Amino acid sequence: MGIWGYRFRRTTLILWLCFGVLVGLCAGYFDYTLQPVGIWVTVCLLVITGVRFRLAGLVAVAVLGFALGSWRGAVLAERLTGYAPLIDNKVTLQAQANEDAVYGKNGQLTFVAVDITNPETGEHMPGQVWVSGYGPTGIYQDDELIIAGKLREGIGSYQGFMSFAELELVKHHPTPIANLRRMFGAGMLSGLPEPLASFSMGLLIGQRATLPESVKDNLQKVSLTHIIAVSGANLTIMLDASRRLLGKSSKRLSTGLTLGLMAVFVLMTGGSASIVRAAFVSSLSIAAAYYGHRTRPLLIITMVAAITAFINPIYIWSDASWYLSFLAFFGVLMVSPLLQNRLPAIFGRNIILAIALESLCAEIMSVPYILYTFGQMSFVGLLANVLVVSMIPYAMLFGLFAGLAGTFLFSWCGWFTWPAKYLLLYMLDTAQILASWPHIFIDGIWLELPGLALLYGTIAVMVGLLSFKDRHKSAIITDNKAINPYKKLGRMS
Repeated sequence: MGIWGYRFRRTTLILWLCFGVLVGLCAGYFDYTLQPVGIWVTVCLLVITGVRFRLAGLVAVAVLGFALGSWRGAVLAERLTGYAPLIDNKVTLQAQANEDAVYGKNGQLTFVAVDITNPETGEHMPGQVWVSGYGPTGIYQDDELIIAGKLREGIGSYQGFMSFAELELVKHHPTPIANLRRMFGAGMLSGLPEPLASFSMGLLIGQRATLPESVKDNLQKVSLTHIIAVSGANLTIMLDASRRLLGKSSKRLSTGLTLGLMAVFVLMTGGSASIVRAAFVSSLSIAAAYYGHRTRPLLIITMVAAITAFINPIYIWSDASWYLSFLAFFGVLMVSPLLQNRLPAIFGRNIILAIALESLCAEIMSVPYILYTFGQMSFVGLLANVLVVSMIPYAMLFGLFAGLAGTFLFSWCGWFTWPAKYLLLYMLDTAQILASWPHIFIDGIWLELPGLALLYGTIAVMVGLLSFKDRHKSAIITDNKAINPYKKLGRMS
């Protein structure tokens, strides 16, 4: 009667529901599903048990999550089979550009196509296709196109690749946000020389397509690629600034303005998958802080993972960036606070050590998966993050001033851009110097699946032991002495 009569928390039920959804999505990919009858049986079981936080209700909630996830996964997997007869054939597709196109190899315009339709059958196909081809002089986000070329089988989160395609612009869909973003980018180029302008745009809105390959290579070798990808770091800096400016204002005003800034930032960055994930995590933390609730980091991470994967199951099936995002979330939100609570005198007062610890925890969680997926590892990632990441808030602020000066004060922009110029030079030179060290980057070393499971199993056991010993300190939000919910969202890929 002890375990059967135990009353579980409501958050535990939500956690198991999310776990069930994630497992069900994976099962749906392999066509292991519960039919709609199974879903209704599970709902009836929930009604009969009353869900009253008992073990039977916990099991029923997990089964319900599995049923919903497997149904959603099976439906999308069935729709993705529409690509199979098109692979290795010359096809014509109607699609929409997911981003502004850039010139790649052989002078081709390169972009990601979404909202794909086969004009011959009228079938709407989910997923995305990487496209390179010739046609219009420029392609912008949300443009409708006719794409003709040979479709190759895709890898990762792409359902196909198409090179040397013939591109025809059908309709242009300009938006005020997109036009403002392009005008700001032009102002940045007026205020700063290359590659500093492209690097600053990468820090501010994650635009990295125009960065030289040598700069991308240096950042990759020292594990700093995440700073030019729109992630939790960019969003955290804005939210933390809003909190500091409005900390003494009314809670309603502060929360409303913070959410408004976050929405504008998501629109300015183009609504990429990584920034949407960070926005989800931030929104849940802000909402919990507003109502004064104590939040469990594992619950936030699992909820966001389940929501984003349910919306687009391709994330959990094949998107490496999705996995890396949540592994970094887990390292920063779960592992780092647990270690800081064990040594508060060391990590609580020194921001450099705090950044080093968060970077180390994110590296610990990400490196096994990187070895398993990409077979590469950097030995100076921790040092590079300590030297560079702490400068990102100032680089973003000075970069914003430089872009605004280049946009509205072209004749005088030199007076406003020199702080950004020298700080960005420091960051790029640091990455170049560290990348030039011999044997700091190893490629071609792979971790097999048993080793991956062993490493993450060991980490899970250690985190479980630390959480059990320090349960009252493991939440992001506590009572009056709460950890700032915004600060722990940054420095992740």
